[in-house]
Amino acid sequence: MAKQLSRRDFLKGTAAGALGLAAAGMLGGISLAAEGETAAAGTYIPGTYTATAKGINGDVSVTMTFDAESITDVVLDVSGETPSIGGAAGDQLREALMAAQSAEIDGVAGATITSEAVKKAAGKCIAMAKGESVAESVSVIPDGSDEDWLGEEPVVDESMITETVDTDIVIVGAGNGGMCAAAYAAANGLDFRVVEQNSVVQDTRHWYGAIDSSAAKAAGAAPMNRKKLLHEISRYASGKCDQRVVKTWIDESAAMHDFVSGILENDPYNYTCQFTVGEEARWPDDPGDVSTDYVFPEQEHTYHGSEIPRNVVFQQYIEERGYSVDFNTSLVKLEKDDTGRITGIIAQSSEDDHFIRYNAAKGVLLACGGYPGNPYMMQQLDPLGTSVTTACSFSPADKGYGIRAAIWAGAAFDDEPAPMLFDRGIVAPGVDAGYSDSPSAFGGKEFMGPIRQYNPGTQPFLKVNRNGERFANESCPYNDILYAAAHQPGHVYCQVHDANYYDDCVRFHTIGCSAQSRSSKDYYDAQIQNAIDTGVMFKADTLDELADLLGFEGTAKETFLATIDRYNELYDHQEDVDFGKMPIRLSEIRTAPFYGCWLGASLLTTEQGIAINEKTQALDESRTPIEGLYVTGDMSGSFFANNYPCLMAGIACGRTLTFAIKAIKQMGGLE
Repeated sequence: MAKQLSRRDFLKGTAAGALGLAAAGMLGGISLAAEGETAAAGTYIPGTYTATAKGINGDVSVTMTFDAESITDVVLDVSGETPSIGGAAGDQLREALMAAQSAEIDGVAGATITSEAVKKAAGKCIAMAKGESVAESVSVIPDGSDEDWLGEEPVVDESMITETVDTDIVIVGAGNGGMCAAAYAAANGLDFRVVEQNSVVQDTRHWYGAIDSSAAKAAGAAPMNRKKLLHEISRYASGKCDQRVVKTWIDESAAMHDFVSGILENDPYNYTCQFTVGEEARWPDDPGDVSTDYVFPEQEHTYHGSEIPRNVVFQQYIEERGYSVDFNTSLVKLEKDDTGRITGIIAQSSEDDHFIRYNAAKGVLLACGGYPGNPYMMQQLDPLGTSVTTACSFSPADKGYGIRAAIWAGAAFDDEPAPMLFDRGIVAPGVDAGYSDSPSAFGGKEFMGPIRQYNPGTQPFLKVNRNGERFANESCPYNDILYAAAHQPGHVYCQVHDANYYDDCVRFHTIGCSAQSRSSKDYYDAQIQNAIDTGVMFKADTLDELADLLGFEGTAKETFLATIDRYNELYDHQEDVDFGKMPIRLSEIRTAPFYGCWLGASLLTTEQGIAINEKTQALDESRTPIEGLYVTGDMSGSFFANNYPCLMAGIACGRTLTFAIKAIKQMGGLE
């Protein structure tokens, strides 16, 4: 049963009430002391209090625990801030609050906005603990727990809803899917509103997959073998997809490209689409006997390097037509009528905490992203993917709130996780894969890799475990080596190469985004130097010295050096009798200087989502469409399972944009 959240529920001055709600993760900018109550027996009313304040990208949350006389613990959630700026300041700000026992602390240089938000939220917590603050609002989005990632659907007291918006279509999320949907709706003159929890549109994925588009025809590409493509996607998902949903992308992505290119390639932007197909996108042939048929018929389109990101272009496009995005407005829950039809949403403004009812006469499109930024969901829904991850490249805002809202409304959820893992999570020697405790991170956990993605990690150089042993064929899709590492100590592995790394990289001819490493030697060199400067890449004049730098000792060091000798022998014979790697992807390790690093997965996003049909309608547990509810992007399901097919460059974003337009066509009566 959903928990009723009303002002009366939160105006309770008992420590037990405070602690209970804090444990449920349901406090936010509220006082737990009754109006007028003060701390009679001491400075503070013992308990745990949480408050939020607006940071540079969204809300910053401070949770403070008090006994009668002091602040005993501080937990900061700055996960929505820029990782290298505000996010990096979290530990320092927490220590300052504990030391000062006050909100009057110095800010962190270079993170002024985040610092001020932390100080403001901390001041609210202290006021609550002193009994000086009355209830302002209630954050009704529970963060989850180690036992329960879903939580209970909140029920907001009608008296707390102070604004109502009537429209035809509500789009939740201003990312790739949401902004494409908004642009298409604006182009067709539809009545809609976009709701986004952050203060800006979200990051753009500039490359997307589309089939037999106008760009393909202009490039003279042969028509795609659509039957083979459908088969390959289904095979990669072990059949755990809805092929009708997959066919929607295959059949309608060309029209999606025409719409997107019609905006980007004309005034005032005049961008040029780079189309990739054929030899550039083909896995190298193996002249040997081992089958390496990683041939995915795919056509990639990219506007990478555009002066203005596509999502910002779409924002400008809708604003020119009289529409806008309601920023700093978070989804709380979906609303439905007695028939089960979705009628709109309840949202909350992070600027002044008031609640808003959005009535959607024709439907709601959820485009809220996956759940990679939510450790509760990651650990419970994808323990294997979590266990091999060392770094993150995801958006911190992607916490699965849209997924939970849809499930609360009765939607079915894919059973199979499908993480998007890249073999580029570089870490220091001795660091295990998986979460590490971090009081300042959301959920108190984070991955330790200091670099979002070390792109050369995908190159099929020699890889060994902590015992110095080779354990797999390194020439494989991105996630294969990561799952192989799940059977190795620490779930990490070491990659080694010599000074000829760039010539090797060109010969390897990896495809997808790993091709960036062969785009230029300057790019590759910059990646290496950044990793060296960060302290996670090691360069040595001898292999013996490199082994020491990488942390190999005793028998493990002897095995490491022997494995390199063995690998050189395989290269000389141009035959990998140990693991069957194709000859073109073997390399020798003989020319100084030598390089080595430790790797795991970099988690980009998750693709496990809400079950949908070919019209992008959300389905309930009986697989019946939920009227008025549509889903696109990483939070939509029925397409991927097990993993992301990384060699099909752009397929996820291509699906996102295609389904965004499909949903608008359905709701707008355009089909």
